[in-house]
Amino acid sequence: MKFVTLISGAFTVVIGLLTAMNPNPVFVLSLLIAAVVTQDLLLDGYINRMDIKLLTQMLGLFTAVRHAYHRHGMVSDAIDEAMETAGEEIGPHVGRIYEALGDNRPDEALDKYYETAPNRFLKVFAGISRLVMEFGDRKKEKGSLYLRGLGSLAEEIQLELIRRGKLDYLLKGLNFIALAPVFFTKPIEMWARRNFPLMDQFYLSKAGVLIKIGLFVVIFVCYILLQKMKREEETSYRAGRNKIHWLAGVGQWFMLRKIAAWFTPRPGTAAFDRLRQLLKDTNRELRVEILQLRRLVLFAICSLVTVTALLVLHWQSRNWIMAEPPASYVFFGTLSQKDAEAAAKTAELDKRVIKEIGNAADNDPDGISASVRSAWKDNSSGGQMPDEQQLSATVLRIMNKLSRIGGEYLKWWELLISLFAGYIAYHLPVWVLMFQRRMRLMDMRQEVYQFQTLITILRDLERISVEEILEWLHSYAVIFKAPLQKCLLHYGHGGEEALRQMKEEAGLDEFRELADRLLSAAEKITIADAFDELESDMSFHFERRRLDYEKSLETKAELGRFIGFAPMYCLVFAYLVIPLIWMSFQQMGIYFEQIQNI
Repeated sequence: MKFVTLISGAFTVVIGLLTAMNPNPVFVLSLLIAAVVTQDLLLDGYINRMDIKLLTQMLGLFTAVRHAYHRHGMVSDAIDEAMETAGEEIGPHVGRIYEALGDNRPDEALDKYYETAPNRFLKVFAGISRLVMEFGDRKKEKGSLYLRGLGSLAEEIQLELIRRGKLDYLLKGLNFIALAPVFFTKPIEMWARRNFPLMDQFYLSKAGVLIKIGLFVVIFVCYILLQKMKREEETSYRAGRNKIHWLAGVGQWFMLRKIAAWFTPRPGTAAFDRLRQLLKDTNRELRVEILQLRRLVLFAICSLVTVTALLVLHWQSRNWIMAEPPASYVFFGTLSQKDAEAAAKTAELDKRVIKEIGNAADNDPDGISASVRSAWKDNSSGGQMPDEQQLSATVLRIMNKLSRIGGEYLKWWELLISLFAGYIAYHLPVWVLMFQRRMRLMDMRQEVYQFQTLITILRDLERISVEEILEWLHSYAVIFKAPLQKCLLHYGHGGEEALRQMKEEAGLDEFRELADRLLSAAEKITIADAFDELESDMSFHFERRRLDYEKSLETKAELGRFIGFAPMYCLVFAYLVIPLIWMSFQQMGIYFEQIQNI
């Protein structure tokens, strides 16, 4: 908070001074965008550095705990001794874990710490320490269970540090490259309009406005995607009751409930089961009816916004056509002051005539000619009337403007575009859920691997039961907390049936295998026999996750470079090359017109 307050205060002072020097709305908007983006990047970098320091100090902490445990043989004494040499970032967390382990109710104290633990490794460390303190350590062929658990955690942290270092190296600087076009759009536009007078018609037309809007949308989307790719955070899901969505209250209205029912698949159908399974896999406590209502609301809002934007563009185009100066034969450089004043007078005359005769495109040329004569007489200080050639050119130019103004209305294909935009918005929530399910697969596998780490200690403890294992897994689970909690609630009325139901509701094969082994331990065999091959499974899952990390880094590097440079490509081609090509065709048309008049 101190860091955020300092940065916000500095940006406020700088923006205030620059705004006072140049009170331009576009300039102020660019400053605000730059301030928000810079603060976001600085804050993310600061937090990432702190997180890496925390992970690095955890490796030193585990080494100190290991040496102290060899000397004392007591978990609490080992943590107490290691706390004296702990780093600045890890020290407060070690102190809280030590206090929770020594509390009168250590399980409740650890649950409170789990809610605010900065990463999953500290939760696993606290859980393993609590297990060994309660049930005691077991010396086996491969050594102490407690020390083996610390070794597994150290390997996980080392793998995480390597992955973060590679990802930061591969994506470094792409955020600034993606945002650079924001600050070059206005200079490019001003340079083109200053050196090519015809470019005014493009940048102020509907096509120019749409390209500018599209460019900013591309920049915004690319920046968000890069931030999502680079941001290293725990899964955003936290177990607990989700907030009641506002659509749940609105959905109680009779008409909206009826409309949502028309577009909601019937229960029992394949479409309904797919949506329900998708919500379940992403841990969203949301009814299918509310999801469909949200999709309908997004469809209506996006369609209306698109139609409104098109109507505003048509209105701006009509105003620009009315005030458009005549086509200039000066292709490079700028108009002289005399020519610029003459072009402004001509544009004012056209605008006055169009307002006088109306915006209809089928006006009689004689009526337009009379209006032009009247307007020319009023605007000319000497009362000099135009010759026939000038009058004919003016009438043709005004009739062309009237025809273009008459064509500025909402077309049928523009309505189709609006409906297509609404269609995209309608499917967007489902696509987001599918993306979240795919991205959460890695988090789900990591959590199952942590379950296996705890079970390697729990299985060798005497008098341990399946229900107690479920309670320990539930104590620090994140993604699978809901199915584990449901299984524990129903376990007293039938443990085997509760485990079968948890297996059916699981959305990951590895978790189903874990549920199968727990079910076998509850039915026939001992817990130690049910998990006799756990070490080999953990080695396999660790190697597979390491390979997944490498593939993910390669994919993110290629995708990150494409996303990072996409706004720059769009700026060059859509905002400079395409207008220059359009201007070339316009010049060719003027050349042909000149040739025909020779």
